[in-house]
Amino acid sequence: CTGVKHHHFKGAEVSCCVKYFLFGFNIIFWVTTLLSLSLSPQGVLSNLSSITDLGGFDPVWLFIVVGGVMFILGFAGCIGALRENTFLLKFFSVFLGLIFFLELTAGILAFVFKDWIKDQLNFFINNNVKAYRDDIDLQNLIDFAQEYWSCCGAHGPDDWNLNIYFNCTELNPSRERCGVPFSCCVKDPAEDVINTQCGYDVRLQGLDRQKYIYTKGCVGQFEKWLQDNLIIVAGIFVGIALLQIFGICLAQNLVSDVKAVKANW
Repeated sequence: CTGVKHHHFKGAEVSCCVKYFLFGFNIIFWVTTLLSLSLSPQGVLSNLSSITDLGGFDPVWLFIVVGGVMFILGFAGCIGALRENTFLLKFFSVFLGLIFFLELTAGILAFVFKDWIKDQLNFFINNNVKAYRDDIDLQNLIDFAQEYWSCCGAHGPDDWNLNIYFNCTELNPSRERCGVPFSCCVKDPAEDVINTQCGYDVRLQGLDRQKYIYTKGCVGQFEKWLQDNLIIVAGIFVGIALLQIFGICLAQNLVSDVKAVKANW
């Protein structure tokens, strides 16, 4: 960084490189938080409490609180760097360090309680299956998951017996009886238009399901996807952690420079 340094007193100075690099770092951090809040899937979030075992807690509030904290944190970092305010810089570094610690703790707990997380995923998918026709956002969510991971239900196609429209009971008058949603169907490359009726009657006895639909459950397919992409997933989390550590180091370096300058006044 070239040019005149700020506050030059008896050899102590505030590095303009660190100052404006930290400012730019927080501008990106701030804008990213704003975009994530504005583009959040509010329809899905507002209904998660009904299909997760959280004691009536609505996850949308957690999303709003986390987004608000990140917004304030980015704002504090921007103003702290620009105005060389040690209080805001310390606030930024301490809370960023706390977030890093919480993320590390969450990662350790996720590894230790992976069976509980698997049970929650089962619970989530099965409850989503039950409410498939009740909410368009949740319907789109389960369709996306089944198409992306080439799966059907939590453990297999028969999980769709949990849904009143797809179950195989004789009293079910629905045309979708003993069927599955179109997102369970094996895609035909020759078809340009999605056949939304491709899952009709595929769970009737005597049919070879594997020719028509995915027979693996989404829980198992998700676990397989994590194993296949472990390096990429781990790399993303490590990259985020390194960025947070980098931000803390920049803030602490700037605080030290400001204190050194003030000590020579």
